[in-house]
Formats: sequence, structure tokens, C-alpha cells
Amino acid sequence: MFNALIVDKDEDGKTHAGVKQIGLDDLPQADVTVAVEYSTVNYKDGLCLSPNGGGLVRHYPHVPGIDFAGTVETSDDDRYKPGDKVVLTGWRVGEAHWGGYSQKARVKADWLVPLPEGLSPKQAMAVGTAGLTAMLSVMALEDHGLRDKHGPVLVTGAAGGVGSVATAILAHLGYEVAGVTGRPETEDYLRGLGASQIVARAELAEAIKRPMESETWAGCVDAVGGEMLARVLGQMKYGCSVAAVGLAGGAALPTTVIPFLLRGVNLLGIDSVMQPYENRLRAWNRVVTDLPMDKLEAMVQPATLADLPKLGADILKGQVKGRVVVDVNG
Repeated sequence: MFNALIVDKDEDGKTHAGVKQIGLDDLPQADVTVAVEYSTVNYKDGLCLSPNGGGLVRHYPHVPGIDFAGTVETSDDDRYKPGDKVVLTGWRVGEAHWGGYSQKARVKADWLVPLPEGLSPKQAMAVGTAGLTAMLSVMALEDHGLRDKHGPVLVTGAAGGVGSVATAILAHLGYEVAGVTGRPETEDYLRGLGASQIVARAELAEAIKRPMESETWAGCVDAVGGEMLARVLGQMKYGCSVAAVGLAGGAALPTTVIPFLLRGVNLLGIDSVMQPYENRLRAWNRVVTDLPMDKLEAMVQPATLADLPKLGADILKGQVKGRVVVDVNG
């Protein structure tokens, strides 16, 4: 028997979450069984822990946790053997399939990636899905010419999980980083990650008066979306790109084609869920070289399985800073 955070519904249809003991026979059937060491708390985890499952949970009981790192215990796939260190992000684990908030997980081998040399399971989850998304965003910007552009790179939602890692990576690579935050108390934190400029969220939350404004940003990692993304598109320099990763500001995009036609702005959608194996492996290997570990440690706050119901609510309220790393055995 082992511990897992189980989300279930009672006879009245009310959702509740708590740590329970379950057995291997309770886990879904799949190729590889992993002894989970660490997981994280992401926005989707908060939704899964919310009263209606955020529209993500289809079947109860359910184990959230959209990523995890640990050690292979058993495997029916030749690519992995007992003792291998692995990391998993995406593929709707923790949503449609039981996830990382459990001391053991059973998943498809195709969903796993070998843990890169030089990265521990705890460090991997300090990066987690949010950090991997940030790395994929930076890779996409560079693939579209960021290194040849001049000027600051904007990061919206900079104090959150994606934004924190994107800020640290970009600064480490030598880019000038402008971090957007609505919380003045996070300014010192962002400067510690390498942001050289702080932009108040209110400056980008004003109503859009014209589709194009002064050319300001050489690139952008946008973790917010909605009206803020629309405002940023009108401030991009000619031929520059926005890597858009988040919907916290809403799915609507109240803009026009003008920034795309007259400025040649590229809008790059980044989704970590079903990234090809090669992309995931490339991104994880770049994390080892392009994300300073001291900056990573500064982002982390620890948690246990018992802390998760409250943390799930906090992240939906925008009250979580940096990366929450869950020690599932703690």
C-alpha cells in the first residue's frame, strides 16, 4: 500500500480531496510503473482540485498531478528498465489519466523521457511542466530569429511558474528581460532571477486604443493571454515573435490583423501537452545548460501531499510565486 491524493465525489456530488492509501491494483493499466519522488503544482492541478474538477476531470476517483519525476520499478517496454530515472510532463496525465500526486504511478512508456544527466528528480520538478513550457517558448523564439533582434524581451505573468523560469533562462542567455507583474512585492524576486526591468501589469491592462503602438519588445513569452496579449502584439518590433502559452487572461484575443500584416509579428502557440519526444528531450537537455541551478532553487517552495488542496486553491487565485515542488514521500 502507498499514499496518494485522491479527489472524489460524495453521494451529494460534492468534490473532496484527501490523502488515502491505495494499492497497485488501483492504478490504471499501462506499460511502466514508476516510484514517484516529486511532482509540482500547476494551474491545471488547481482546476482538477476545484469543486467541479475545472472541466478537466472526467472520472472519479481521480489522482491529479500533471507531471512527476522518479524511478522505474517495472517496465513492459524495452526502452526503460528498473532503476532508470525518468520524468513525465503532458499527455493529459493528471487530467484524463491518474497523475503524479501518488507515491506510485503507472503510465505509457511513450509519455516518459529519461532524466537528463546532471538533473536530479527534485530539480526536474522544480522545472516541471511550467519550466519545460518556458524552455520550449525560448527555443521557439530563437528558432524565429530572437538572437538577431535587439531590445528587451517581455515576460508576462513573470512571477508565476512559466514566467519565473522564462525570466531566468532568458537572462542567463544574455537577453535583456522585462518582467510584468501586478504584485510589487515580487519585484525583488524577479530582479534576482535576472529581470533588468519591471513592468507594472496595470500598464498593459489599459484599454487598447489603437492596434499598433511604439515598437518596444524584441520578443515576448506571454503566460497570460487575453487583452494583455492583444496589447503586447501592438508593441512588438518589426519581424519579432510572441510565444503564447497561457489562458489565465481568457481565450478571446481582441486584436486585428494589423500587427501581423504591417509589423510581421509572429504569434507562436506553445503547448507542452503533446510535444514530440525529440522536442521534449531537446528541451530537457537545454534546461541543464541554460537554466542556472541557483536561480532554480530561488524559485522553489516545498510542499507535501497534505498541502495540495490549499495550494490548488491558491494557484487559481494567483497567490503562488515561482515553483511549488511536492515531495510525495514527505
